[in-house]
Amino acid sequence: MAERAYFDWNATAPLRDKAHEAVIAALALTGNASSVHAEGRAARHLVEEAREKVANLVGAEASNVTFTSGATEANTLALTPALQVGSRKEPRDILFVSAIEHLSVLCGGRFPAGRVEFLPVRHDGVIDLDAAKRCISKAKRPLVSVMQANNETGVIQPVRDVAEIVHAIGGVLHVDAVQGAGRIDCTIGELEADLLTISSHKLGGPQGAGALIRRAEIQITDPLIRGGGQERGLRGGTENVAGIAGFGAACAAAASARQGDAARMVALRDRFEAELKVATPEVVIFGGNAPRLPNTTMLTVPGLKAETAIIAFDLNGIAVSSGAACSSGKVQPSHVLAAMGVEPALARGAVRVSLGWSTTEAEIDALLTAWNKVVSSLLNKQANAA
Repeated sequence: MAERAYFDWNATAPLRDKAHEAVIAALALTGNASSVHAEGRAARHLVEEAREKVANLVGAEASNVTFTSGATEANTLALTPALQVGSRKEPRDILFVSAIEHLSVLCGGRFPAGRVEFLPVRHDGVIDLDAAKRCISKAKRPLVSVMQANNETGVIQPVRDVAEIVHAIGGVLHVDAVQGAGRIDCTIGELEADLLTISSHKLGGPQGAGALIRRAEIQITDPLIRGGGQERGLRGGTENVAGIAGFGAACAAAASARQGDAARMVALRDRFEAELKVATPEVVIFGGNAPRLPNTTMLTVPGLKAETAIIAFDLNGIAVSSGAACSSGKVQPSHVLAAMGVEPALARGAVRVSLGWSTTEAEIDALLTAWNKVVSSLLNKQANAA
């Protein structure tokens, strides 16, 4: 079988070597992390060691890290009216989310539908700050959720500007930093976030682990999963020790390599886009003029059908996607591109290319070759039909 090239890192990154080692070591343990005997204490040690590593990646206190089954659960845990700031027992009265959020945020979490409002974005995929200020400022006790970087276009959001608007009226800010963690700075202090979500498998850890990180003064008074009091009462259930250990190892590896990896990925991405524009001048890069993650390109050419193109790429040994992995099996155009005002016919052809720390120049060559082959076939068919 010919060697394949993987360009779907925003869906899932390959398991890092250190994470793999940590998972295997944890699986060799017998104890339950809630048990007090030696075996249980050994498991507990791995969990708390991983908690420190996750906290270090996002500049938080380890005691404020809550492990979950992934980012979707962490987002749902965060998006609740029952948030307490300090000693003030005042529930959040409304939730504002940007129109380009991941579906786990877009659905409103535990807020009833009538108490969820959507913040628009500009045509470049960046949140409209003026509109956001008008919407948020009318609320008494809002919770606002804005992602650090979009999972489809890679467009980075002005989170600190949003934080200034939110905090000016005593609101709470949640940031889904799933795509930013390990790729760009995502410390909770730098972002001025009150709640932060990250995911293990996006940064080279195993699937099935994630975390919600909060400022010390933010309390969640209604756990999503009740049970034996694990995770300081915020997430009942026996801890996924192996997954958590691998998560922590991935966070440590990502933190140490982030700057070098980012510089290499942006060079590869820019080369890909530059050569693409020469070969196919009609290419459209969504959010191409906005700040983006160093590894992400979402693109199309008029007339391209994403489902057909992705199959063609796959047959040529290239793994790409049409957007969010949880939505890629659906036929309708991306809600992200719709929020950006992209015409449905053009949006239906959107293909997402996402790179990672091990992406090579040779893989970029293979991607360009496959792109030229797929698009040439399309354009020839269009010309013959005309």
